[in-house]
Amino acid sequence: MRFQTLWEGRWIFALLLLPLAAGIYLNIHWLTAIAALGILFCLNFFRDPERAGSQDPLDILSAADGVVTEIVEMEESEFLKTPMKRIGVFLSVFDVHTNRAPIDGTVTYLNHFPGTYPGPYLDARHRECSSKNEAQTWAFQGFRATLVVRQITGAIARRIVPWNRVGDTISKGHRFGMIRFGSRTEVFVPLDCEVSVQVGQKVLGGQTVIARFPKAQ
Repeated sequence: MRFQTLWEGRWIFALLLLPLAAGIYLNIHWLTAIAALGILFCLNFFRDPERAGSQDPLDILSAADGVVTEIVEMEESEFLKTPMKRIGVFLSVFDVHTNRAPIDGTVTYLNHFPGTYPGPYLDARHRECSSKNEAQTWAFQGFRATLVVRQITGAIARRIVPWNRVGDTISKGHRFGMIRFGSRTEVFVPLDCEVSVQVGQKVLGGQTVIARFPKAQ
């Protein structure tokens, strides 16, 4: 467990500790059991394991844990405004929700989109969720290219936590933020990159290679 990650769930843990204490004090077994299960669920959700991914400068790592739901060529219309390959990963509530940098680079763009509040928000597996739900877009300028990463909340979770800012230089696999709870993370890579994952594949943030830059000519 990392303290910074657990700290993001401090109010949730505090709210769950109250019924746990009441259940124990009043000897209400069902209340104690529900509160204890809630705490265990949150401890699992806020876990943040160490990862050691490829350090090959040509390899692009997944920014999130989850299942690849989409690989498409489309316009990245927010920052680079150019056609790219978008690799979408869905994070269930049982996945690690810490997001990690796909390449070594410098944060050159960070923008928060509040979503179409009061809704409706879409399920994070929906292709249009990035234009409806609360989201946050990052650009990481690396040696070979600039990649765009978009964090998107789900239908229920509406909380994105950034841990870096524009101008920060970060290493591949560095934790730059997290999303609570189920959510989606998209990585936009250049068209000449070779995608190395497929739809339906399970990936690990900071460890699984999702694409690869072409070798320099």
